[in-house]
Amino acid sequence: MASRATDDGPDGVEFVQEPDGRVTATDRRTGVASFGETRVEALRMLADALESHEAAEAYPDDEVPESDAPWL
Repeated sequence: MASRATDDGPDGVEFVQEPDGRVTATDRRTGVASFGETRVEALRMLADALESHEAAEAYPDDEVPESDAPWL
């Protein structure tokens, strides 16, 4: 069973200790989440995910270049 470390505020990070031992970190404002073997690693991975999320939000939907990936 997972355990949570949380408060009632709208900002901040929520940590969940997963049954497999990993830690999930979720940014409350954006809903972006990542995980790691420790809280520190989960937080570092969340920082990277948030940077990517914010970079993606900088492009309006009509300005995102179409992918040429063969699987799409």
